[in-house]
Formats: sequence, C-alpha cells, structure tokens
Amino acid sequence: MTFTILRTSSTPICSKPIFSNFILSSPPTSFSYPNPIVAPTISIFASPSFQPKRRFRGGIVAMAAPGSLHKSEEEWQAILSPDQFRILRQKGTEFPGTGEYDKFYGEGIYNCAGCGTPLYKSITKFNSGCGWPAFYEGLPGAINRTADPDGMRTEITCAACGGHLGHVFKGEGFPTPTNERHCVNSISLKFVPANPR
Repeated sequence: MTFTILRTSSTPICSKPIFSNFILSSPPTSFSYPNPIVAPTISIFASPSFQPKRRFRGGIVAMAAPGSLHKSEEEWQAILSPDQFRILRQKGTEFPGTGEYDKFYGEGIYNCAGCGTPLYKSITKFNSGCGWPAFYEGLPGAINRTADPDGMRTEITCAACGGHLGHVFKGEGFPTPTNERHCVNSISLKFVPANPR
C-alpha cells in the first residue's frame, strides 16, 4: 500500500503525520465574531491507485514505495546487501568518512535505501565535519525518533519501513534553522537527482 500525504497549505495543522482513509477538512468553529479563523484543508489518501508526481521543491514528498512496508527480516536479508542489512536492520554504523554521501552535495532527494521512501531534501544537507552525511531536518512524517536505551542519543529510523538511519543531535551550535544534526549512514540512503540524465 502506498501512503500519500497532500497538503493544500504551507501552514502545518498538526505536528504528527496522519495516515488514514479519510479527508480531514476545516473543523467546526463556535466563534462569536463574524470571520472565524479556519484551519487549512488537508486531504489524506491511503490508496495504491493515487500516485501524484513527486516534487523536489515545496510540498510534502514523503511516500512509501509500493509493497515496502511489511517485510520479515529474512525478506530484508534477501533484498539488501550484507552491509545494508547490518546497518538498516541490525542498527549498525559505517566507519566515519567512508560513506558515499559524506561529502556529496548534488541537488535532489535522499530516499531510504531499504524501501525508497523520500527522507531528506538536498537543501537540508550541510557539512558538519562528523564523517557522516548531516541534515538539519527530514521531510515531514518520514522519520521516527526513539531515545536509545541508555538515554544518551536519539535514534532516527525510516517511518515507512523502520530502517535504521543514524542519530539526531540537538543544540550543537551549527548555523542551521533547526539547531539539529541528523547524522545518517550513507548506506541507509539512496540519492535521486533532481534532474536525472
């Protein structure tokens, strides 16, 4: 099944993604003045037949690839390389400075290497000097955050397939809009150029 989220306004109505078979429209209001403020309309579809074009600028582009959401670990092991399986499914880590995308700055979208879901826009990538690709924010609804059991770090995973991406760090003082660094394993990503040749 493919999840597609369409937003008709750039103003977010909520901070958590919604995946459902309904259309959420403006909520009823009980304001006493003549021109109440009405929330923007959001249309949400969960349909394998509705496939809008993906856009690289603006809007939400987080969509899971068909059939990618539910696989057993044996199925993942059959389709991923041994290194991809070790990192995406067993929460491993690449050696710093060895990843394909560490010093790569092409224009496009970084997708999950496991399921193909768009995760990051290239314009959010920055040079942190940490040895792994660094992004200051993911696409809305594309990334889950979970505190590590030791409480020291926050793991980030693909919201569609659960693949391990890396960790997110806050408050490090990088000159980014979010003051966050998503430290991501290159092998967890697949870059799709904005203008494929």
